[in-house]
Amino acid sequence: MDPVLYTVAEVAELLKINRNAVYELISKNILVGLKLGSMKITKAELMRFLNEYVGKDLSDLDDIKKL
Repeated sequence: MDPVLYTVAEVAELLKINRNAVYELISKNILVGLKLGSMKITKAELMRFLNEYVGKDLSDLDDIKKL
């Protein structure tokens, strides 16, 4: 069975970024998390994020541009 919720560390590993970058995505409301003990991200939200931001440059979260 596939997981429904991911921890910040799991999302960081999946996206090949560090945990602080995941927290920054959450703080900028680019990725929506939920607090359930610790911060979690749903599989549906992770897929929405990937679909919405494909082809975009996220190196500056205050100025997201197309590639």
